[in-house]
Amino acid sequence: MAKVKYDLEVYTYQIDIVHHLSNIVYIEWMEIGRIKLLEAMGLPIEELERRGILPVLTETQIRYRKPIYFGDKVHGEIWIGELGAASAILNFSFYKNGNILAAEGWQKGLFINVETKKPHRLTNEEQERFEKFLKSK
Repeated sequence: MAKVKYDLEVYTYQIDIVHHLSNIVYIEWMEIGRIKLLEAMGLPIEELERRGILPVLTETQIRYRKPIYFGDKVHGEIWIGELGAASAILNFSFYKNGNILAAEGWQKGLFINVETKKPHRLTNEEQERFEKFLKSK
């Protein structure tokens, strides 16, 4: 299984009233991860749109382990935890200052047909692209 790893920046405007990273930023970082995962799979948003399918989120869960502060060096990791016929569960880990686990979470997503707004069942070719990033059972 391959993971997509990406570096993240902490900006002053992302710091909340208790002086650590605001929880909404983790949602933004998950979005960055999803885009990077699709690009690594060779299915960037533009390609999905050309094919007439787009991803939508149905659930998000985050568990905060250690606070992130301004000045911390942060990187994220994303991989696929489960793959269905039209959906996937994406797993995330966020580390600060090397290998300190700051947060982990998951999101469930669904592919929809742009015209019908109904679920899009992944083709064999699309499934193969996902499987490289699928956690081994």
